Amino acid sequence: MISVLPHLNAALNAVAACFLICGFIYIRAGNPQRHRACMIAAAATSAVFLVSYVTLRLYAPIFAFSGQGAIRIVYFSILASHVVLAMAIVPLVLLTLIRAIKSDFMAHRRIARWTWPVWMYVSVTGIFVYAMLYQFYPAHAATALLSP
Repeated sequence: MISVLPHLNAALNAVAACFLICGFIYIRAGNPQRHRACMIAAAATSAVFLVSYVTLRLYAPIFAFSGQGAIRIVYFSILASHVVLAMAIVPLVLLTLIRAIKSDFMAHRRIARWTWPVWMYVSVTGIFVYAMLYQFYPAHAATALLSP
């Protein structure tokens, strides 16, 4: 069961990114109802991701990145920014959602201008980190975890 979580987490990040893109498109098109539905779906998807990620971290080791050379600099640079922004995005999303729920759309829009690109970055870089760690440069321990 734990072995499926890295794949599930990447899929949840991809789904959240799709909802974020659709929500952005809908609000730009002047369709607040569909925007709301997409953003609620993105928040729910990200919440499921968070539970899945914490579960994975409780039961599986963190694997060392096995890539060599310049790709290590790329990977760790993206990983560092991803981790820092992933911690920041939780309160940003909550604050943005609370402002929307309270119908304080001026304040919602002001913070959403920061929340959306950070959330999008975290979702997309989460997929990148997964691909680099589990697909392109899998460590021996990681492949053992992922074996049936």
